[in-house]
Amino acid sequence: MNEVANQSNLPISSSNTTETTANCWHPCRRPDSASTARTFATMRTQQPGSLPEYQVDPYLLLEDDLKDVYTHIRQSLRKNTYQEELYEIATYYFDGQGKAIRPMVALLMARAINYHMYKKNSLLSSQREVSMISEMIHTASLVHDDVIDQSDFRRGKPSVNVVWNHKKVAMAGDFILSVASMHIARLKNDDVSLVLSQVVTDLVQGEFMQLGSKETENERFAHYLTKTYRKTASLKANAMKAVAMLAGADEELSELAYQYGRNLGLGFQLVDDLLDFISSTETMGKPTAADLKLGLATAPVLFACEKYPELNPMIMRRFQNPGDVEKAFELVHKSKGLEQTRFLAKQHCTEAMKLANHLSESPYQKGLVVAADYVLNRMK
Repeated sequence: MNEVANQSNLPISSSNTTETTANCWHPCRRPDSASTARTFATMRTQQPGSLPEYQVDPYLLLEDDLKDVYTHIRQSLRKNTYQEELYEIATYYFDGQGKAIRPMVALLMARAINYHMYKKNSLLSSQREVSMISEMIHTASLVHDDVIDQSDFRRGKPSVNVVWNHKKVAMAGDFILSVASMHIARLKNDDVSLVLSQVVTDLVQGEFMQLGSKETENERFAHYLTKTYRKTASLKANAMKAVAMLAGADEELSELAYQYGRNLGLGFQLVDDLLDFISSTETMGKPTAADLKLGLATAPVLFACEKYPELNPMIMRRFQNPGDVEKAFELVHKSKGLEQTRFLAKQHCTEAMKLANHLSESPYQKGLVVAADYVLNRMK
């Protein structure tokens, strides 16, 4: 499994992405796109408040960009239904209490790419749309996850499936996805539509992969990494690629944006899996050891198998026997599984930082570096 872990920093390509290693990047040329250049040259420059170079806070840097994301999503959902209960369910998680990390990094990448290519502190309305779309797709997946997993608690409040019945909740998740698809269509860019549509395909495949497990240790870890990419990292990776493409970026620069998002997404999920073993319910806003209770073997467990092979039969029976969850939790803490998981997360976040450093220096480029550090060191 160490061999698999060492290879995990290689790209996991989606069907619309060239498999390119991250260490081949160099500052990319401005594409020969006269129409895009004219758009940036003539549009009004939007300048959210910036911080000194040595103290970049991405959320403060993007305060003006982020403040209306949830409002605009709720307005869009409202425009597309007059059924009050459907609207209430669909907007339950769009209450502004989330971390909004997906819109935040999409907007950071958009502004960083725009500055890299055009030396303009600008943001296209289509790039802003992608930040909304990414949050809508993510939230729709949370709504569906709550139905599948029978969750009781999320973001510090009762899960949506506790408040409403499962059939209505499942349909509300579909509704959010359908409205997000309408926003994708309004971008009027076939290539970007394909990139963003890949996210939904990956989400479904990742969910199916999560329902199964592999017999051998190496297969199991590779299965876990691919599942993690599809369920979590694909959204960040393809949203990053989409905002770059909308700026008129060439294939090389679009791939850099994609790889930044892929590494950030994998790092994010690895940290999430780590926190499931070390954070309190109050800190996480959801029950800890939740994955074990769902029968899922995440990175800490898979690493712990090296020292405690008795975990293998527990994994295969999805921790269903009495005492399995408690025993697995104990063995993970007795092993180096948590340290190894954090090390792998650090590898991915460090790679994301290196990729961000290939962009022209700007507050937004620095924000991408800070965002990767935030992902690695977050506590919830």
